[in-house]
Amino acid sequence: MIEHLDRIEKRYDELEKTMALPEVVTDPVRLQELARERASLEDIVRLYRTYKKTRRELEEVRSMRDGADEELNALVREEIGRLEKELAGLEGQLKIALLPKDPNDEKDIIMEIRAGAGGNEACLFAADLFRMYSRYAQSKGWKIDVISTSEGAVGGFKEIIFEIRGKGAFSRLKYERGVHRVQRVPETEASGRIHTSTATVAVLPKAEEVDITIDPDDLRIDVFHSSSAGGQNVNKVATAIRVTHLPTGIVVTCQDERSQLQNKIKALSVLRARLLDIERRRQEEQITQERRQQVGTAERAEKIRTYNFPQDRVTDHRINFTLHNLPGFLDGDLDEMIDRLIASEQAKQLEAQAV
Repeated sequence: MIEHLDRIEKRYDELEKTMALPEVVTDPVRLQELARERASLEDIVRLYRTYKKTRRELEEVRSMRDGADEELNALVREEIGRLEKELAGLEGQLKIALLPKDPNDEKDIIMEIRAGAGGNEACLFAADLFRMYSRYAQSKGWKIDVISTSEGAVGGFKEIIFEIRGKGAFSRLKYERGVHRVQRVPETEASGRIHTSTATVAVLPKAEEVDITIDPDDLRIDVFHSSSAGGQNVNKVATAIRVTHLPTGIVVTCQDERSQLQNKIKALSVLRARLLDIERRRQEEQITQERRQQVGTAERAEKIRTYNFPQDRVTDHRINFTLHNLPGFLDGDLDEMIDRLIASEQAKQLEAQAV
């Protein structure tokens, strides 16, 4: 591990020197490329330097023990204990920092929420999830842009697709993909009986054109009148776009914008994300049979998380962790849950490396 960290630190120093060269300073493209690489190494180099400094301090303190002064020896032993504990913590952080990075972690995302089992209540729950993720995104300073919606009969959403733009959006929200289950008494339930409903969440890293190349001949693009609110302009001008990817049969519809061009751009963005996700899952299937599609069939038994209103709890079944602040969680207070999911994933990776 130390040899690997030494190589990373050496590369970091080389990047800093290269970025100071006149021919690089005047080349914005090259400078940006080097700056991105340096930024990817900065945190681990800072951590490693702290580790080395602490290790030197520990060696110096150890050389002071076994002196004639017993009182000083007691202080030295206490300091050795503190530094050893600090060094062990830093070593653990370095092991985590060296774990393979998901190449999509820094990407923006396209999130798709669909009502599952439960009828109208599932549509209302889908709207609750959209509000939850919107609040969480706002707390992080991320931007949200709705791409497409299909409303339920009594409110909520049969489906809502939206984009979240912000540094690290995928790294935090990728753990949300799967079936979410809610247990509560619907407002329309006169007898007070608890209903169980589900909604599915898909989290797709937003694909750039360099990630996925789409042949225009593989697309069928239909233009039609939008069914959403928009006044007379919407009624007179056909602005909604339906894009069909012929090789895969994927269909993407976008009608929330007022122009064909804007709707087409958004629809193609969703299509790229879905094609990239298909390729990602194909690659994962070649490596392991343990991972499956993100959302299954949306049956109640497939849940990753349960939101239980009568007991004021939210339970993530992947890590068997429960929080008892359901209103706060639905208001976007997700960090504690996400941090534990990340820690669980890192522990699995460390365990796999140790085998």
